[in-house]
Amino acid sequence: MALLTVRDLSMRFGERELFATASFEIAPGEKIGLIGANGSGKTTLLRLLTGEQAPESGEVIRRKGLRIGVMEQIVSARESTPAYESALSVFAPLQEKEKQLDALTEALASGDAAIIERHHRLREEFEAEGGLTYRARTKSCLLGLGLTEEQIALPLRSLSGGQLSKLALARLLLSGADLLLLDEPTNHLDIPSAEWLESFLRGAPGAALIVSHDRAFLDAVTARTLEIDAGRLTDYKGNYSRSRELKAERRAVEERHYENTRREIERLEGIIRQQHQWNKEKNIRTADSKQKVVDRLKADLVKPDAEEKPLSFRFTPKMPGGTEVVVADGLSFGWGGTPLYEHAAFTLRRGERVFLLGPNGCGKTTLLRQLLAGGRGIRFGAGVQTGYFDQTQTSLSPGKDALHEIWDEFPALTESKVRGALAVFRFRGDDVFKTVASLSGGERARLMILKRMLAGDNLLLLDEPTNHLDLYARQALEGALADYPGTMLIVSHDRRFIDRLADRLLVFENGTLTAFDGNYSAWAATRREPAAPAPAERKEPGAGGAAYQAQKEARARLARAKSRVRAAEAEIARLEEALAAANAALADPETAADYEKALALSAEIEELTRAQEAETARWAEAAEELEELEASL
Repeated sequence: MALLTVRDLSMRFGERELFATASFEIAPGEKIGLIGANGSGKTTLLRLLTGEQAPESGEVIRRKGLRIGVMEQIVSARESTPAYESALSVFAPLQEKEKQLDALTEALASGDAAIIERHHRLREEFEAEGGLTYRARTKSCLLGLGLTEEQIALPLRSLSGGQLSKLALARLLLSGADLLLLDEPTNHLDIPSAEWLESFLRGAPGAALIVSHDRAFLDAVTARTLEIDAGRLTDYKGNYSRSRELKAERRAVEERHYENTRREIERLEGIIRQQHQWNKEKNIRTADSKQKVVDRLKADLVKPDAEEKPLSFRFTPKMPGGTEVVVADGLSFGWGGTPLYEHAAFTLRRGERVFLLGPNGCGKTTLLRQLLAGGRGIRFGAGVQTGYFDQTQTSLSPGKDALHEIWDEFPALTESKVRGALAVFRFRGDDVFKTVASLSGGERARLMILKRMLAGDNLLLLDEPTNHLDLYARQALEGALADYPGTMLIVSHDRRFIDRLADRLLVFENGTLTAFDGNYSAWAATRREPAAPAPAERKEPGAGGAAYQAQKEARARLARAKSRVRAAEAEIARLEEALAAANAALADPETAADYEKALALSAEIEELTRAQEAETARWAEAAEELEELEASL
């Protein structure tokens, strides 16, 4: 039985029709992507599914007892509540049973048979509902979404907006809802956290309807795609990439059918004209018969919706600049005596497309701004003109309208040229008089991209340029940057975007910046492969004596320490996979209903957790030894 059924749903926004007669079902366990241009009605559809809004026509039928999970805004009167405790509150019924069990355990000494029976029954319920693992699952979820051990211990009032969003997402994922409605769940997540979320959702037993502009995420998680386009909702069997193939095939069929029908109508109308010219009774009957066929064909003839012309623009530098565009050496940054990064060094050459990667908070934006400011350790080549895209969008003036936001920066342009450029970026008619403050995030992002296009920069420093852009605008930006002959240094968490454009990566790891030739997929593949064996040590000519022997022994200890660290990491990864599998099995309703299986799995989870903690301690000891040896050498 379907979790949720939508029948002939229609909705308008003002005079504009968002979608009409939309119909679909969501089955248990399905993972579905919901895509469409910004403003097409995706968020409105989610509200209709929850009942927050009522449709103009049609109905949403929810299975009795259906639990729908949506992102909530973290608002708490108890602002001192730690983030971890806030996440645990999702399991309030389990926590209450835990308290009752503790009280009954103390009362067991009385030997009262009723207490023993009640304790046994409550213990079975507690374990079957995940009572043995809910704390570990909560912590794993928070850490997986990118919060640190220190952050989950902080009170809510100390968390940033992005951290509160991660906490809200964790609470939603842990809620046990039958159907999750996820609106841009990868916002605020770095790449490792987005990949963790992919793995979580793929293994989760519940269904999910996911609004996202992250193509790699949709491809990894979903097996079905709903698209809202030109007021119509279309259901495709397949992930995002497959839906694009199916859409192209469907459109080709529709256009072919339309052209064939139109040609048939023209042929029949020619016959009708000819029959009328002969003007005999038999000819008139033939003409009337053919006219009925024409009328029927015309009544059924539907011209395919005209596809909105995609964004099309180019970044053209006004001057090429030198071969060496930027040389950075020894860049460091920190505050309060704590370094964020140290001794960062790299060179950007003309025409290179370089992406800056690393976890949230590692200093990527800071490094871009440091380059923008110039100064010690930074040398720009001849003729470099730098353009900066700020993900915070603070470079825009909220009180200006879109027309003057562009015109004031490029006063040499005529009004007609400014309006023409704005039209390319879908600011048409009276849209150019909308104030920046009233624009959506995607519209503001398009204004900022337009500025960079008009400026003719030969070095682009772009900080999350795809944030707020819908799928179609992202593809247009990719195309423009792919044809750009200048130099780019880009911060992005969009893996598809990086794979399409990157020549080289600069990766922040533990405060150190390292270079990699290739795109994200190539770099990620090297992280999954075992390290190549170290080359055999070559004895240096004339080496000997105590100093050489001591150095040789130190290198041997270093190799053994590295081996222990790698072995511990591999074992931790194996234990994590085993824990994930055991938790997934325990979440299976059939397993939960089998007391013996559930008890055995709970015991296995406890044993795996203890083994993981012990292995983590061994890894920490080995890593500390390795760090000391590397420092000494």
